[in-house]
Amino acid sequence: MEEFMANVLQSGFSVAVASYLLIRMDHRLEELTRAVVRLGSVIEGKENN
Repeated sequence: MEEFMANVLQSGFSVAVASYLLIRMDHRLEELTRAVVRLGSVIEGKENN
């Protein structure tokens, strides 16, 4: 039973850390996507001139 509880706690901790990192990464990926879109529009504006 102790081994089972240790495995559950270890898995729960791993899931919690992975979830936290995915949430943080999602926010940064959204910012990166917006930056790339803005960069693309700036490049297109310079090509049109």
